[in-house]
Amino acid sequence: MSLIQAFILGLLQGATEYIPVSSSAHLVLFPWLVGWAEPPFTFDVLVQWGTLVGVIVYFWQDLWAVVHAMVQGLLQRRPFASFEARLGWYLIVATLPAVVFGFWLKRAFEITYSQPLVAAALLLGTALMLALAEYRGKQQRHLEHMGWWDALDVGLWQVAALLPGISRSGATISGAMLRDLERRAAARFSFLLSIPALLGAGLVATADLLRSESLSSELPPLTVGFTMAAVSGYLCIRWLLRYLQSHRLTVFAAYCALLGIFCLLVAWLRGG
Repeated sequence: MSLIQAFILGLLQGATEYIPVSSSAHLVLFPWLVGWAEPPFTFDVLVQWGTLVGVIVYFWQDLWAVVHAMVQGLLQRRPFASFEARLGWYLIVATLPAVVFGFWLKRAFEITYSQPLVAAALLLGTALMLALAEYRGKQQRHLEHMGWWDALDVGLWQVAALLPGISRSGATISGAMLRDLERRAAARFSFLLSIPALLGAGLVATADLLRSESLSSELPPLTVGFTMAAVSGYLCIRWLLRYLQSHRLTVFAAYCALLGIFCLLVAWLRGG
């Protein structure tokens, strides 16, 4: 992989990780559309760590408050006394389903990343989720009103995002909105939930990378992709949280549907 390819794919990763249009689909479909070689699975996952840096930088005050509240709660034997402490435990609960299914079906999920048609078709699933969330979600609850079942339900939605084409942020935002959370509250929980999800996936990919015989040749493009993903991811978080204050998810649903249909048509014209 050339450095310019790593630059473009890193920018694409950061721009689409938090905007609910599936970064995994873009990393699969863009090289396929332009005729580039398929990027290694470890590149896809490790470049996501760039967006992890972006979300940690953006939410560092929230994260510090959550960690501090959880530690204080445990020391005082009142682990769920404050909202920040409960939020931390909710994030743990919501992470568990993806951990279980991710380890259990790791190889099966990796295989789907080499199938552009799967990613294109599943983009239609992301479009459907976003439209359903807008149509059915009542948006009556703030994040402070979240409960244990809400967290588990959002975590189960996140499992679907292990497949390319199903947006992780789209699935978790939709899941939270279908529990009647407001758009911005749903997005905030989704972004915080991305931290353990991206961290865990990156640790697994790092282990695979360290066993690779081409580690030295893979580091330069990984570094470029990582940096671009961090910068663009941070900027997209800022933009999307402001956007969702007064706008619906419909435009992202339409984009996913059109991109999925376009790629399926391209595959048909190419003969498969």
